[in-house]
Amino acid sequence: MILASASLRARIAPVWGGGVLRLDALTPQGAVPLLRACEFEPGPAPSAPGPDPNTLACYPLVPWSNRISADGFEFDGRRIELPRNRDDEPWPIHGSGWQRPWRVAHADAGEAILVLDEDDASQAYRYRAEQHYRLREDRFEARLSVVNTGPAAMPFGLGLHPFFVRDADTRLRAPARQVWLNDGHTPLPTQLAAIPEPWRFVEERALPRDCIDHAFVGWPGEASVHWPRRRLRLDLAADAGNFVLFTPQDANFFCFEPVDHAIDAVHLPGGAAAHGMTVLAPGEGMQRRYRFTVHADG
Repeated sequence: MILASASLRARIAPVWGGGVLRLDALTPQGAVPLLRACEFEPGPAPSAPGPDPNTLACYPLVPWSNRISADGFEFDGRRIELPRNRDDEPWPIHGSGWQRPWRVAHADAGEAILVLDEDDASQAYRYRAEQHYRLREDRFEARLSVVNTGPAAMPFGLGLHPFFVRDADTRLRAPARQVWLNDGHTPLPTQLAAIPEPWRFVEERALPRDCIDHAFVGWPGEASVHWPRRRLRLDLAADAGNFVLFTPQDANFFCFEPVDHAIDAVHLPGGAAAHGMTVLAPGEGMQRRYRFTVHADG
């Protein structure tokens, strides 16, 4: 599925987690990737296996983001069991939406609405999620919403997981107040602390050469990515107060994930709601909006 405007083109893959395969700026010199492009092509049969979701350009995070330790958590006097969903991960990760086929409810040249009804009996979370993608001139918008269709209240969280193109001179601006430190071996948080100076992106600066894999809090919901050699800048806005930054060494991408809650929020002191998750009673819903606006330098 292709969405296009005068300045942008996006390829959406409903059956592959409702994710994005690529997002390109349309310049006089041709199409320039903004997100790491996934070149996977569908097989000859509808049942043919799809790509690893972590090779996509972007995918939704629903009904929670990142890892949850201990294979579940206690909530409202109940034990919530979460199945592990990747062989290479010791904990459940990113919820279930990124690994499910989504149904196309509407599509035209400039927008698409995708729907997922998660009613798998093996899942603790039952929900209906909707993604609304839209292209308008130089802007790519995504709205992600979820409704609790289960029998009991549950803590929900939403986010987006884009893989941005990374050049040697790529720069980032993303002010935040604090960072969750970890043990250096896993991203599970251990201590909320002041942000070390090399990780402070209050002003635009080059991405670090070492690997950051941490969650930042106190984000005002605005950030920018600058590619000087591509002569492009992308402004990101989201109604979320946290982001996860992942800068793998020697990679051609980095991840800047706008999310509304901390990693493993359900196990942090004070519980899920104290760290950004929203407790939804049966039938209640929530949504988050994300906006990517592209500018040419000069």
